[in-house]
Formats: sequence, structure tokens, C-alpha cells
Amino acid sequence: MTTVLEKVTARPPRPRPRWSLWAGLAATAVITVWAAIGIEFTLAPLFTDTLRGRRIIAQFFPPNWDYIVRVWPAWVETLSIAVIASVVGCALALGAALLASKVTAPGNAVYQAAKAALSVVRSLPDIAYGLLFVAAVGTGALGGIMALVFFNLGIAAKLTAETIDAVDLGPLEAADASGGNRIQRAARAVLPQIAPNYLSYCLYVFELNIRASVVIGLVGGGGIGNVISVELARFRYDNLAALVVALFVVVFAIDQLSRAVRRRLV
Repeated sequence: MTTVLEKVTARPPRPRPRWSLWAGLAATAVITVWAAIGIEFTLAPLFTDTLRGRRIIAQFFPPNWDYIVRVWPAWVETLSIAVIASVVGCALALGAALLASKVTAPGNAVYQAAKAALSVVRSLPDIAYGLLFVAAVGTGALGGIMALVFFNLGIAAKLTAETIDAVDLGPLEAADASGGNRIQRAARAVLPQIAPNYLSYCLYVFELNIRASVVIGLVGGGGIGNVISVELARFRYDNLAALVVALFVVVFAIDQLSRAVRRRLV
């Protein structure tokens, strides 16, 4: 005989899936098949081009480890591009985030304009900015830095603005009551609350820049990406293999260090 406690703690029956779930899955499957047919997607090259791919992969071994040291200046340039772009981009992002938050924006018109501008900035990927600025200022580190600054601005400003929207309004009301202006209000009531998260975003952006600087270097933005592009054009796969392994180690080490620092900040 079931007791009252057993009736109360009994697990309720699992609800049946709604028809909208099955309709959504069916629509997703239809769109996927339509997209595959539209681009003539096929897995045949996995089987027909296996021999050619095996010959190319064999040229990656053994990697030329000495080449990693020979292009040391390019590694330094990549790190320098990432550091400069992170500092400049995050500094600009902080100002843009203050304008793109309802908490700190001077008015609704400024808020809407800032949100729209950041949406436009985020619409382009890093490699598109790389192509744009390399065409504008020429190949080299400057084009890569400018591309990463705009790339960072869109990411860091969005994350920081969302953090500002969630701050405690008590300190802001105290700053208003004491007669503080907008700059004092932001400096005394907003920045102390968002500082840990903002610094965490800056470190996250720096991680992204290490990877993105390589991609931008492939289109002429300087650094180790430019060296990879040259070695790929020369078909020096042994040099390329050494660079890829070294890049993996560098990015992994920076990711782990940045993650440890972010855990202490937040």
C-alpha cells in the first residue's frame, strides 16, 4: 500500500514531445538535404583522392625542427601584433561598451547608434578585415594590427556592454545622489563592478588574437602566418609541419595560462 510520502515523491511522467519539435527536426533535415544538393556535396574525393593525399601527407614527415628557430623574428612579430591589437582594441571596446549600454549611455539615440555600429563591426570576420586593411595600408604588421583591433572591438564591446547592463544599480543611484557627473558615475560606480569580467574578456581576446594573427598573416598581415603562406607556396611541407606543431604548442600554452588567470579574476 503506497504511503502519502511515496505519492508526493513519485517522479511525474515524462511529457511527450510536442509536434513543433518534430516539425522543426523535419524542416532542418529538409534544409540540410536541399543545401547538400545545391552545392553538389559528395564524399567521393575521400576515396578517389586518397592516394594523392597520402603522397602529400608523407612530405610533412619528418618535420624540419630547425626551421622553427630560423623564423624566430616572425614569432616575435606575431606575439607583438596580438599584444598591441589586444591593448588598443580592448581600450576602444571599453568606451564603446559604455555607450552601448542603457545603464551608461547619455541617451537612447546614442545607445541605439552605438549598438548599430557594433553590429556592423561584428558582421565581418577577422580575415575580411585583414584583406581590407592589407589592401589599404599594404602588407606588414600595421594592416594585421588594424584588422585585429576592429575584430576585437566587436567582441569585447559586446561582452562588456552586457556586463554593464547587469551591474548593481545601487552604487549608480548613490553617485547620482551625490551630484557626480557621467564620467565620475562610470568611474566610481560602474568600472569597479565590471573590472574582473572586463579583464577576463581582454585575456580572452588576446587568446583569439594569437590564432587570428596567423590567419591574417596568410593574407599579408605579417607574422608567422606570412611565413606559413610562403612555405605553402614553395611546397616545403617539412617546414610547414614544424611550424604547425610549434603553433599548436604556443597557442595551447597561452590558452592554459590565460585560463588560469581568468579563473583568478572572476
